[in-house]
Amino acid sequence: MAQATLDDAITLIDAGRTDEGVNLLREVASKGEPQALFVLADLTWSGTLVGQDPPRGRLLFEYSAALGHPQANIIATNLLGNGIAGRRDWPAALERLGAEARQLPERRAALELLKAMTLDINGDPNGSLEAKLISERPYVRMFEALLTPAECAYLIKVAEPLFEPSMVYDKLGIGVRDTIRTSDGAAFQWLIEDPAIHALNRRVANATGTRFLQGEALQVLRYSPGQEYRPHFDYLEGSDNPRPWTALIYLNEDYEGGETAFVRTDFQVRGRTGDVLVFRNDGPDGKREPLAEHAGRPVTRGVKYLATRWIRERRWIP
Repeated sequence: MAQATLDDAITLIDAGRTDEGVNLLREVASKGEPQALFVLADLTWSGTLVGQDPPRGRLLFEYSAALGHPQANIIATNLLGNGIAGRRDWPAALERLGAEARQLPERRAALELLKAMTLDINGDPNGSLEAKLISERPYVRMFEALLTPAECAYLIKVAEPLFEPSMVYDKLGIGVRDTIRTSDGAAFQWLIEDPAIHALNRRVANATGTRFLQGEALQVLRYSPGQEYRPHFDYLEGSDNPRPWTALIYLNEDYEGGETAFVRTDFQVRGRTGDVLVFRNDGPDGKREPLAEHAGRPVTRGVKYLATRWIRERRWIP
């Protein structure tokens, strides 16, 4: 009798025989087949066809990596660096990244970016951050040049192959097509959040006085001429874990239009490359701040790149 293969499992799943296919996938993975382990890890992490279990998904990625799967190896390094669904060991993640950098140009670029950063042993930024107060209400501050031009260019470069129509989370935490944002977006969810991006996210957390684990996945947005983000609130009305903070990272400045406008006030902001605009979405009473309604004005020339980090009241990352 022929030995079952990953292709056999996928054939069953594609034919609608999901339970049989998943069981066969588990059987093949249990025999140490790296690609089968990788597929099972991806399904388990995302909750596709099987129950969602990020810690078990991470463990399966690590097993696959140990057996030589190259993509699983990169994911294992990323998760070790950001500590999602398991332990965090920043020095060990950097050591792994260094080994990967000897073979892969994209990992070498991430490592070179990290070497230029001033970080402590845990990957947090050293030194204090100073902000310019723009408005008391809504509470808006600007951290000028919080990111370097090289860091901004890196985010744009790694985002380019990932762009798709912008998405938002609904009240159930499910990603849905955004009806008021006409940009393209690239989300750096935690499997692909490399150590360099993770260090930048920790810098933003430091600027907002929050913890990394409160932040949603970093998104890079691309606005071509005519694209905009119509007036909206980032605070999630009715959510048991709303967004009190928003951080906007201006990745370039060679465009026209595209100002960040607080539509119920008389001011708008246009950041320079590396500036980070931070504002509160709630008021002193802990409810949605009406004056925090804002918009990204239409771009009239060039292409605008902006990174967004939405920050929750409590832990968001699994």
